Amino acid sequence: MLRNVLLGIGALGLVLAVGLLVVGLYEPGLHLLIGSGVLTAGVGLERWRYARSLTSREGRWLPTGERFVDPTTYQLTDVYYNPDTGERDYRPAEDDDRRIGP
Repeated sequence: MLRNVLLGIGALGLVLAVGLLVVGLYEPGLHLLIGSGVLTAGVGLERWRYARSLTSREGRWLPTGERFVDPTTYQLTDVYYNPDTGERDYRPAEDDDRRIGP
């Protein structure tokens, strides 16, 4: 929801910036164009940047001993680490499938 609102604000800002540039108001138009462009690009790239990049569970995965309750699924989660690649993987705990929360 917030992502869509921010994308809408960024798109509106880009349209207004082009309008300001067309009527000859170059300084405010340029500032709005840059600001709106950064907002739109930042929101657009955020999903790509923080997407789960784990490609395979093959390799040497070692449990770290860390456990936490996932705030989205309310499941107990184990953390695994691959020392060859430095990747971390978050897996539902196999010995505890209870749900905690609402």
